Amino acid sequence: MTDRLQLPSTSANSPPTAPTASMAFLAPPPLIEGEDAASYDDLLARISGTLKPADILEEIWVRDVVDLVWDAFRLRRLKAHLLRAAAHEGMAKLIGPLLDWDFTDQIARRWAVGDEGAVQTVETTLAAAGLTMDAVMARTLGLKIHEIERIDRMAMAAEARRNAILREIERHRATFARTLRRAVEDVEDADFKVVAAEETAREEAA
Repeated sequence: MTDRLQLPSTSANSPPTAPTASMAFLAPPPLIEGEDAASYDDLLARISGTLKPADILEEIWVRDVVDLVWDAFRLRRLKAHLLRAAAHEGMAKLIGPLLDWDFTDQIARRWAVGDEGAVQTVETTLAAAGLTMDAVMARTLGLKIHEIERIDRMAMAAEARRNAILREIERHRATFARTLRRAVEDVEDADFKVVAAEETAREEAA
């Protein structure tokens, strides 16, 4: 079944704003097999609606932000899938001391595919030892801790890059605002000089 990224619903008073047509020149969405293009488009529209890119540079940065947010979501989702996919390994390690080691791997694999006999054996064994699925997943985490740590570092790196781009947008807008303010001041100053000159000319003519 396809994993669809679920985003919080938007307020009726602030619907998402569609990305501008000029974004069409950017590369296609960086989706992998099983990811939902509609969810990506929704994320792009909502972030674009929040940041409201004012020029081509900001449009590029907004797309970068969306891709990095999507990457972080993907990494967290894949981390959960990794743990679920490896649960039978954790199960085998956990019940190994409680059962015959020669049959532990076989039982764990059969449990993973839903074999009723294996499921009953596992549930009975865990209950007798006072254990739950939390213990299974904790053992699985221990087996995959290096992969999990790498995924977490990748997610943190994506979030750090996202934050850096957001700060760049802020600096860009602050610089633009200062430039615009200076331009307005120059125009006002020039207009004042013209008006002053006209007043002086009228006074001299009088």
